[in-house]
Amino acid sequence: MLSMITNIKLPFLALFEDLGINGEYMLIAVLVLLLGLIFFNMIMVMKYNQLKERYRDFMRGSSGKSLEERILNRFKQIDTLGERIDDTIDRVKLLEDAKDTSFKKIAIHRYDAFAEMGGKLSYSLCLLNDDNDGFIMTSMHNREGCYTYVKEVIKGNTFVILSEEERQVLDEAMSSIETIQSM
Repeated sequence: MLSMITNIKLPFLALFEDLGINGEYMLIAVLVLLLGLIFFNMIMVMKYNQLKERYRDFMRGSSGKSLEERILNRFKQIDTLGERIDDTIDRVKLLEDAKDTSFKKIAIHRYDAFAEMGGKLSYSLCLLNDDNDGFIMTSMHNREGCYTYVKEVIKGNTFVILSEEERQVLDEAMSSIETIQSM
């Protein structure tokens, strides 16, 4: 093939030969460059067609007015979500403020307060916060009725004498591990 090209005298090949460049190699280089450009052009046309198809899908059934309405609706949704986020942040702050004073340490003990009663109907319940402040509620059942007592707990101590069951439930509550981790 090169011999065919060399037999044909092209005027631009003579220009290269005057400069000391082999015209045949220059012609091959130009052809390779041309093939590369054609390949690059085909890729660009394919990408253009993909973009054009995506644009048609986006605009299908939509006039400029309806597209504007869709965009405005999205902005309204974003504004609504912003308001909901603000509301949620306020609620979380309320919960964080309440968590320090809420009862997290809880213990209960059921027992038979009187020998003639069975079924463990009596109980002592202890509710404490992080500072071991709270109360012990004891309910004792017998045949004549039910008696309920509440004893205040401050920093893990009470100012009244505790029964064995009440002391047990207080110790159990104070030693319980906090299940809600601080943030």
